Parts: sequence; structure tokens; C-alpha cells
Amino acid sequence: MLSSVAAALVPAVGRLTVSTDPCARFAPGSIVVANHTSLADPAVVLAALHRLGVEPVVAATAGLWRVPWLGRALAAEGHIPVHRGSARAAEALDLAAEALAAGRLVLIYAEGGLPLRRDAGEAPPGPFRSGIARLARRTGAPVVPIGQAGARRVVSGGTAKQLAGLVTAPLRRPGLHVHVGAPVLLSGDSAAGTAQAHSAVTAAWRSAIESLGEPVAA
Repeated sequence: MLSSVAAALVPAVGRLTVSTDPCARFAPGSIVVANHTSLADPAVVLAALHRLGVEPVVAATAGLWRVPWLGRALAAEGHIPVHRGSARAAEALDLAAEALAAGRLVLIYAEGGLPLRRDAGEAPPGPFRSGIARLARRTGAPVVPIGQAGARRVVSGGTAKQLAGLVTAPLRRPGLHVHVGAPVLLSGDSAAGTAQAHSAVTAAWRSAIESLGEPVAA
């Protein structure tokens, strides 16, 4: 349901385009990793993947499960709550490993949060947490890197600015682009694997901003 809703709503707030590397593919049981810049980018990424015939399980902050209608939909579709900073934090990796073993694709935001800056510009992905590398090492799953750009033109900054951006987006129609890179098999220890994943997502993000002609924030 989430993917279908995103596919219906995102074209109303911006002009979404999608590109892929020649060797890009989504093998069953792949980990999909995207850069995280805005509250809008999960919908943008899901809408792009929907165009490609892909509907992943999403690992998202557990607070979303407390929203009555959304929580029920997330639970029904098998999405994965992430309890960051709590004793239950490791549960997300267990659930992700189970989903991968069942042949599902799991979408993860390895930065673990949004950037603190308030401007609408693009900047390279922030540091990745090690969970992505530990999950890949545990399961042997390939990592499919995704770079998205333009979502900060929909919502970014403080609450008032985000609301204003969302209300005016259907009139402004900002460009949104998602680029899918070739799968990567992470190797080495957690630090090395994390660095490989970060490098692949950064390369995909650069392809996305080049497609939009977006400047990079200082």
C-alpha cells in the first residue's frame, strides 16, 4: 500500500524522473540503501521503485507505528520498526534478516537521521551507521545503492518552512530524481563494508544531482 500511495501522491508535488546504471538489478533478498535528506524522500524513493516494479520492506523509525492508521498499515505490510537508542535496537536487524531470507527487498536509511541544516540545497550523504554492513555480512545480501535529489525542494528546514514547502510544491513542481546504482557485495569488516556502501550511495546521489542540475550546498 505504501508504495502505491507514494506513486500516486509524489507526481502531484513534483516532477519525478528515474535512471539506472546499466548493471542495476534488484535480486530477491537485496538490501536497498538510499541517502536521507528530507521527510519527503522516502515517498520519492518508494514512488521511483514502484515505477521499476519494486515494492520493498522499509526499515523506519518506530515512532511511525504509533500513528493509528499508519501503524496498522506498516505492520500489515511487514515493514520494520527501528527502535534507535533503546534495548530493542537490535530487533530491526533480526527482522530485516528474516525479510531478506524470505526473498523480500529491504530499504534502509543508513545515515540514521536527517541533516540538521535548514537550506533546501543538496549535500553528500552523511556518515553511515554500521548496521548496513553488519546485516550484509550476516546474510550475504547484495546492496543496491540509491541516490535521490530534489526532495529538499519539497520539504526542508523548520516546521513552518516544511509546511509551506508542502503546500506550495504542487504549484512549484520541483524536479525530483532517483538514480539506482549497480549492486555491491560488501567485503571486509564492518568499517570497510560501511565505507563501501557509503561510497556507492554517494556515487548514485551524484548521478541524481547531475540529472537535475542541482548545486551542492556548501
